[in-house]
Amino acid sequence: MIRLPSSHAAITAPLVASSTRFPGIPIGRSLLDGRPFSLSPVLTDTAVLPSTNSLALGGLGSGKSTTAKIRARREILDHGHQYVVIDSFGEDNAGEWAALTHSLRGRVIEAGTFTLNPVSDLFPPQVREQLVRSLISAVEPGALTHQATHALQHALNHPKATSLNGLVDALVEPEDGRWPAARLTEWGEGAAIALSRYTEGSLTGLFDGDSAGLPETDLPMIAFDFSRLDRNSPAIPSLMAAVACWTEHVWLPQSTARHRHLVLEEAWQILLSPATSELIQRLLKNSRKANLSLDVVMHTLSDLGTGPAQDLARLCEVAHVGRLGPEEAALTGALLGLPAWAIDKIPTLDPGQAVWKVGPDYVDIVQTLITEDEAALTDTSSRRRMAQQALAADQETDVAEDVDQELLDAPPCTETAPDCDGEWEWEMPPNVIDARHQDVLQAAMDGRCSEAANLAALGEAADIHAHGINSDQALSWLSTRARVADLCGSPDQAVQLRATVVRMGKDLEWFEQAKDDTTVPPWHREPGPTTPAPPTDEAEGKPRRRTWPYVAAVAGLAIAAACVWQVADSEEQQGDRDAKAAAYKGRSGAELTIDGVQTDVVARWTRDGQHVIVLLSSGFDKSARYLRIDASEKSASSVKTGDWFPKDPEVQVPVTDPLADVTVRVAVGGKDWKEGARAESRTIRLSPSGTAYDADTGKRLPSDL
Repeated sequence: MIRLPSSHAAITAPLVASSTRFPGIPIGRSLLDGRPFSLSPVLTDTAVLPSTNSLALGGLGSGKSTTAKIRARREILDHGHQYVVIDSFGEDNAGEWAALTHSLRGRVIEAGTFTLNPVSDLFPPQVREQLVRSLISAVEPGALTHQATHALQHALNHPKATSLNGLVDALVEPEDGRWPAARLTEWGEGAAIALSRYTEGSLTGLFDGDSAGLPETDLPMIAFDFSRLDRNSPAIPSLMAAVACWTEHVWLPQSTARHRHLVLEEAWQILLSPATSELIQRLLKNSRKANLSLDVVMHTLSDLGTGPAQDLARLCEVAHVGRLGPEEAALTGALLGLPAWAIDKIPTLDPGQAVWKVGPDYVDIVQTLITEDEAALTDTSSRRRMAQQALAADQETDVAEDVDQELLDAPPCTETAPDCDGEWEWEMPPNVIDARHQDVLQAAMDGRCSEAANLAALGEAADIHAHGINSDQALSWLSTRARVADLCGSPDQAVQLRATVVRMGKDLEWFEQAKDDTTVPPWHREPGPTTPAPPTDEAEGKPRRRTWPYVAAVAGLAIAAACVWQVADSEEQQGDRDAKAAAYKGRSGAELTIDGVQTDVVARWTRDGQHVIVLLSSGFDKSARYLRIDASEKSASSVKTGDWFPKDPEVQVPVTDPLADVTVRVAVGGKDWKEGARAESRTIRLSPSGTAYDADTGKRLPSDL
């Protein structure tokens, strides 16, 4: 499973409605409390979510379209929903949704490859008039006066009006009716000129066919691909008007799916058009009784201006807001009613992260999680990646040419400089060239042990995030922390840290050079102990002095040293507690694989510091059959019913020290588990600093947070 990077900054936000759980497809995980986040709006109680329409906003690369696509895929596969997508953006001459549509055995309809007859007898009379009016408004918004509307209605009843060409002829040469033909010709002139754009002008081939050419209504997904059209062309709102009419009057009445979705990708182009905004508004307002959800995807709300188009955004009860600039975040937050802490987080979100607002009250920050298959189907950055790869290749070529030139210009090898092969005489440990280690050790040498411990913890966390928990960069911090422990009078801790390096299969000497190795920089060496001078024979022959005063002095010094050691030990314990308090995050989590099932265990310390809430979840792993969690004589379990667990196991454990670790036992039954059988288990130690360890081996576990 691909897990997009998460930001720990979100944990500073309030836990708003964090206990709320929504039914439906899994989407990701909350960055506020680590809980899985699922949502199918149509399955949510109407008291919580009055409508099922959604709005997705975010800048380029924020992940809004990827989230929309995986939601569609999972709703189709898990719940049998149907989707119609208006896709107006893509690359490589294909729409953004094309790959996903083909994978679901849907149909992609490209603009220009089909012709729609808006006056076909397959449409009811009122639909024909509405569709033609929309086509006129798309190219000539001022052409539909009251007189022009009457002339159009008269022409639609003409025997010639079986195609768009015939309708134009009926407008130009009408027959007498309630009004004389001459007056009808005058009134219908503007409408005829507008429609001629579709029969003789730049928009020919879209609506001037003899048959309706309507697509099937029983496919899981139909994508209307407008990506090859000019984004400023009136063809897009015209086609959108036709699709909206087909959706409202053909697809919805004939579809037998449990629920239907109309997705508007790059929706600002559609919502800004007067010809289509009225249709979309009607669909939004009637979505509940039509069993339809409109899923609107766009970059920013400012693209809509300040007119009625922004009012349509307020009708969406589900909002998904990815990374935006500070000004746009403030505008979006004001329009959607987001709290201040959520608005502040929007500009700092990473790709795949978003502020979610569900209904009037629920606000969360969610990391979308996708599988490898979904990543391949939703990739929309291939061109950018190719450009980056080409640039990297060019840079490598330039560097290689520069190196070759330097070798040509270099002086020949001599006896005074025999090592011309460019190899080091000794193997450089990874932390030698890292100034952060020098700062840590210097702080320890100066007696600032608490500061050194905090700096080492920050450096270790950064390298684990950048290079991995088993990387040389991360392990080098264990060596540095061991040296800090030696300098600060904690030899037992130093021994444990060095043993950890060896236990992980690494050569300790690779990280710690011998103290007499002059190649190690001075800041990375500890001053060696002074060698005592050898005894002399000057005292031989002299009478022995009484030793009891010296024994008494030594005993007194020993007592004083013991007192000093107790004080130092107390100070060390207080320093350790201060370090724990500084590293306190109030949450912890770990990824575990038990009985072939990938699970996540998450612990969250309550604000009063008196309880820890521990949750176990199997996420998207369909092999899971049984989950159980035990802690402090409390337990919770869940057995899968159908494809889902009724509830993830969760226990609330009382604690006396909010800085102390919590130990839990996790049991998981995989695909071969039978009810009543004993499930495989592991014992985990969870720390409020955000780390987790295997209680049996002491090995640090990868975190899911």
